[in-house]
Amino acid sequence: MSSFKIFDIAGSGMNAQNLRLNVVASNLANVDAVSSSIEQTYRARQPVFKSVLDRANVRNPAVGVRMAGVVESKAPLVREYAPNHAQADAEGYIYRPNVNVVEEMANMISASRAYQNNVEVLNATRQMLSATINLGR
Repeated sequence: MSSFKIFDIAGSGMNAQNLRLNVVASNLANVDAVSSSIEQTYRARQPVFKSVLDRANVRNPAVGVRMAGVVESKAPLVREYAPNHAQADAEGYIYRPNVNVVEEMANMISASRAYQNNVEVLNATRQMLSATINLGR
């Protein structure tokens, strides 16, 4: 594998983790959103990633990762009886998102660490290339 390909792979990993952090931020920003119907209620979202492969290069097919899309959680929404709430439906219920704050915080820490790991890969590769160049001096 070319040393320069490492920069592309680590960069795509950093981009993927950045997108993952954006989805986590969106989920956390909507954790307290309230709605008067199931259809209008925010649902937790999760990113789906896909490996990017170079089919022309059978010996080293990996070239990175990218986001394939975002899926909504199938977990049930929280139905809460609050007849005095301004957004209560005719039966007195409000609906809250199915966002699990603990799970989102774990996702945030995981994405942040994965991003940091990719930065370390970039730094280590840069140092090795620099040391290789200095060998010829």
